[in-house]
Amino acid sequence: MVSQTVEYALRAVVTIAQNDGRPCTARRIAEITEVPLAYLSKLMQGLVRGGIVTSQRGLHGGFSLCHDPKELTLLEIVQAVDPIRRITECPLKIRSHGGTLCPLHQKLDEAAAAAEDLFRSTTVAELLARPGSVTPLCDDGSIVTLTPTDES
Repeated sequence: MVSQTVEYALRAVVTIAQNDGRPCTARRIAEITEVPLAYLSKLMQGLVRGGIVTSQRGLHGGFSLCHDPKELTLLEIVQAVDPIRRITECPLKIRSHGGTLCPLHQKLDEAAAAAEDLFRSTTVAELLARPGSVTPLCDDGSIVTLTPTDES
């Protein structure tokens, strides 16, 4: 239902949120999220343009969130990289449909609306704090530590 771009963006933002406000390099984010570095670099540009993350160059540079994870919704991230497209008129331009969606397109629009509502009501912090669940992007149940490695 969501594009690969959206999933990759969500992975990247969750990874950055786990770093307690310290900048994260693109290389380290790509390593943790298993997103190809070239694709991630382009994606991060979209997140910067969308006001989701900031970018800082230099030795201690990297990407940081522009918003507190408690206030950053998944919808904001989605809309920054691949906006949800609602169906407001017949995509096939069938004249007899006029302003009415056929049952198929009405259901597709309802699914898009449900996804939009779910993303709007979920924050990044909620993903990280969900009790009893596994920790996002981690195998051992602990928050990923993004301390610099020799490769970064």
